[in-house]
Amino acid sequence: MTSSVWKQLGVADSLLAKLKENGIEEPTQVQAEAIPLLLEGKSLSARSQTGTGKTLAYLLPLLQKINAASAAVQAVVLSPTQELAMQIVRVAEAYGEPLGVRSQGLIGGAALKRQVERLKKHPQLVVGTPGRIHELIQMRKLKLSQASVVIIDEADQVFSLGSVKEVEQILWATAPNRQLAFFSATYPPQMVGIEGRWMKDAVRIHIEPQHLVSPTIEHYYLISDRRDKTDIVRRLVRMLEPKSALLFLNDTNNISNWESKLSYEGFTVETLYGDADKQRRAATLARFRDGRCQLLLATDVAARGIDIDNLPLVIQIDPAADADHYVHRAGRTGRMGKPGTVVSIVTFQERFIMDKFSKALKIELPEKTMYKGKLTSPEAARSGGSPAKGGVHSANAPRTQAERDSRRGGNYAGGENREGRSGGANAAGQRREPAAASREGRFETADARDSRVGRVRKEADWKAAGTAPRERSAAGEAHRRQRPAETGETAAIAGVRSQPKPGAASQSRSQAQPAKAKAERHKNRKDKGAPKWLKAKRESGDSKL
Repeated sequence: MTSSVWKQLGVADSLLAKLKENGIEEPTQVQAEAIPLLLEGKSLSARSQTGTGKTLAYLLPLLQKINAASAAVQAVVLSPTQELAMQIVRVAEAYGEPLGVRSQGLIGGAALKRQVERLKKHPQLVVGTPGRIHELIQMRKLKLSQASVVIIDEADQVFSLGSVKEVEQILWATAPNRQLAFFSATYPPQMVGIEGRWMKDAVRIHIEPQHLVSPTIEHYYLISDRRDKTDIVRRLVRMLEPKSALLFLNDTNNISNWESKLSYEGFTVETLYGDADKQRRAATLARFRDGRCQLLLATDVAARGIDIDNLPLVIQIDPAADADHYVHRAGRTGRMGKPGTVVSIVTFQERFIMDKFSKALKIELPEKTMYKGKLTSPEAARSGGSPAKGGVHSANAPRTQAERDSRRGGNYAGGENREGRSGGANAAGQRREPAAASREGRFETADARDSRVGRVRKEADWKAAGTAPRERSAAGEAHRRQRPAETGETAAIAGVRSQPKPGAASQSRSQAQPAKAKAERHKNRKDKGAPKWLKAKRESGDSKL
């Protein structure tokens, strides 16, 4: 049954076994519409959501049309990025093997001399980036005069990167009766002009707008301060525990900073960005595909069109620039009908971007917050309600009063005192001695401070009442005079208080002794070195000396 469907599309028998081997039973909508048209030699512009099998939609008819006995380059596939180009090469080699078709990748960042040497093996299909293919044409190392088919994958990205001039020069180098096809998830305005200049009687294949994003993907966004995004990402990944996750950033300069932060949190992190060389980018993707790293930080250009099997989670640390970029980011997960989750982390001021994407793409894109290990709405989190479907945790969830009290170790209900973490009952007025003793010094300081505050407040009250301190003293004296006479007992106590202490006399004598000794020292100082007659006169008490 499966083979008959592919046969009706015109797929060769030698390719049916390969499709069955890879578990591809039925064609997708874009494959079912594009394959017959390409086999007929018609130019087309196919617009379909990411992850719908566009690569096989053009490779299967392309490989069948190539004459394996010829040594000339007969077909060209252009890609916006090195990673996507090499991904296409791997698929072309796998499906071209039973047909005897040779493929070669021509991408920037690789050794130019080595690519020139490999061209001597006469590949019939070349796949590469516009810049490197254009460079080889200018060097007269690549001849495309017999190339009758040109496919531009992710055409919107190719033209938005400023490669229009290079693409047109490549088209000039191909056969005059070439067949041209664009495949893309979006349709920017610049593609319209290129279609008009280079396509004759082009057929357009458009998937309905409501299907631009796979319906198996769940979309959410979290609100966070910019400085808290690292913590949000950490908690999100810890809670979801995905086997792998793709994280998008807008600025290449921030990638190394994020790599350091997430590595410090204990995650295995790799980076993928346009400035890295080919070998490093290829090794990074290989480790991510093999599961040797959990998180991959990437920019839009580097991650455009890459296919990661069963990628469960995409996190947008920075929001996408527009709806088209959101489509491509979200398309890294939920491919071929598999489930996926896309979580965007935005600031409060960026919320309108999520509303714009929701309306443009006709998808549900609600705000969520991480609460009790689930992804729930802020309203449900505030009311302590049940979490929403999908389940991703939140750092921003508000706590109820009971939860805050339980975290402190006590409650306020019924006027009860709060309990300490170490236990003990305060409701009956009991005090835990260790805790009271440990805080004794602090309480004494507080009492002294309170007494000062009370004194200041009293003085303020007196000033407000217009009562001077002297008047208060007179009033106090009058009050003391009005007190009843002292009893014998109180008089005795007063007498005891008025008696001098036993050591008072000795204390006064001890205070006089230092003065006498000081005068003696002064006299000795004056007599030192004086003649005898002067000393005698001083001893006789002559006041003039």
